[in-house]
Amino acid sequence: MAVDELQAIIQRCQVLEEADFKGEDFNLFQVAGQKCLEHGYAAQLLEVIQNEKNKVIIKNMGWNLICPLVRCILMYKQEDDKREHCLKILDQLAQLCNPKELFLGLLEQIEQTSAEQVCQTVMLLLQPLQTVLFKLQNKKAYSVGLSLAMIMNQLTPLPVPYTKQQIQEDKLDLCQCCNAVVDFAKPFVNEVVKNMEKSSEYNDVELKEELLKFCMKSLKYPLLTAQLEQLEGVEEHPFRHFATEIIDILWNIRELIPLVFLHHKGKSPHWENEEFADIERKNSADSLACLSYLVFVQHFGIDYFPMVFSPSYLLQCNMTHIEVLLKRTEESMLSKGLDLFESCLLRMDDNSLLHRYLELRDFINVPQVLVKVMTLCPIEHLRKKSLNILQLFIDKFEAEGKYTLFRCLLKTSNHAGVEGYVIKCIKDQIHLSLTKACDNIWFTGHHLISLLDLVLLLPEGAETDLLQNSDRIMASLNLLRYLMIKDSESDNQTGVWTMLAKIEQNFLKPLHVGLNMSKAHYEAEIKNKKENRREVQSSNTICSLTVSGEKMPAMTTEMQLQVLHSALFTFDLIESVLARVEELIEVKIKGGMDENS
Repeated sequence: MAVDELQAIIQRCQVLEEADFKGEDFNLFQVAGQKCLEHGYAAQLLEVIQNEKNKVIIKNMGWNLICPLVRCILMYKQEDDKREHCLKILDQLAQLCNPKELFLGLLEQIEQTSAEQVCQTVMLLLQPLQTVLFKLQNKKAYSVGLSLAMIMNQLTPLPVPYTKQQIQEDKLDLCQCCNAVVDFAKPFVNEVVKNMEKSSEYNDVELKEELLKFCMKSLKYPLLTAQLEQLEGVEEHPFRHFATEIIDILWNIRELIPLVFLHHKGKSPHWENEEFADIERKNSADSLACLSYLVFVQHFGIDYFPMVFSPSYLLQCNMTHIEVLLKRTEESMLSKGLDLFESCLLRMDDNSLLHRYLELRDFINVPQVLVKVMTLCPIEHLRKKSLNILQLFIDKFEAEGKYTLFRCLLKTSNHAGVEGYVIKCIKDQIHLSLTKACDNIWFTGHHLISLLDLVLLLPEGAETDLLQNSDRIMASLNLLRYLMIKDSESDNQTGVWTMLAKIEQNFLKPLHVGLNMSKAHYEAEIKNKKENRREVQSSNTICSLTVSGEKMPAMTTEMQLQVLHSALFTFDLIESVLARVEELIEVKIKGGMDENS
């Protein structure tokens, strides 16, 4: 029945001129062809299409069969003869149909496919799409660009396999599809390369620009999200292979080095809408950051680069990319930022980075963003790694650079734990200055006094929340204790004895008052909790507690008492170190007076 309907419409159209085909003829052909496919008559439909007499009909109407054809191919099993017939029909349509009509039909099919089948559909249609594109001489570059953009837009919503198991399973065939798309693009890359080889002044840049856009999109998705480390037991990592191919395309079209070092982005579209312009800039920044990660961490295409760049220049080139990646919250992107930063720093010798680099915006911004990762990132191993990288960053600066960086971090971190860590680093630098034969002017004398003004004080005087600032306070007291022991009043290399009155006024006295107030408050809280516990029948009553201005999770009275006692223990610890510092000051002053007498 379906075949008879098809033959009837074919016979009717065979006697018509091409110009006489009507909309009704197209509809009847599409319906009859679709019935043949759905009812299992693909072999008979193939015979009709291969018949030379029907060439004009197929040229004009064949593209209408793309949708039912794709549906049937995806439905049939791999070994089914009907599937093989459908594939031959698809190949014939690519050869016989009007290229423009078929091109639009193929893109429409890709656009309308569901997420579950989009990779299979794309892989199925890449070959006929490539065939059609080679037939489109007018606007070929535009058509190639439109095809690649459509494909990448359809793939982008798909989740990128990340773990070893996900990559091996490749449930949606994304890994396989990405590499198939690169193979699809290669003939067009070769065309650009040949044209550039013919003339040193290659003027037909349209196709090259479209390929560059494709590479930039591929860097953002899937490569920015993908896990690109070598995986044990995976013979060829699909995303590593994809990354290699993208880098090779960029090299072949002579865009790799400009992108890495000159941040050349090709022709950026002009958007009158500022929101669209911001999206374009962000996408470009993400892509370039991923490219730097591929080159400098994974060493894709590293052989293409001349080994003439200094480590400090490479760090400077990458700081913008590092900042972009560290501002992301996704583990895959954040870890790439940390790896890129670490890789650049490990190329450098300690104490080799000049302080003038801190005049560059990126060199101030990146450590501030790194501090946020250290303190806010929910992933423990990334927090620990970011702390190690901060120390690595500090180590690379010469003395004046370290001094400047410490001042910056103390003023901007707004986190007692980070400030405590920085103060410990300052103590280490002072120790090196006092024990080395050569003087270090930045961690002794008037420079150090200026730095200690930021360290030896309570941010809000006696009203400072001592519990919340305990890390900073303990580090400051330990630094002061160290200075009292290592630097005598007569030598006064650090200048600390000159500013002793100021330290007592701004730090030690307010700390005494703050400790007395805090201990009294917490002791009163403990007393109230114990009295309330006697009044209720059970000690397991759930209550709320506010510590350092933050409401704690619901706790039993016993749990609250533990927290309060822990706070008192912290105050006792601070008080004991404070007492030791004051004792050292008293002994040193008395000793100095005895010597003078």
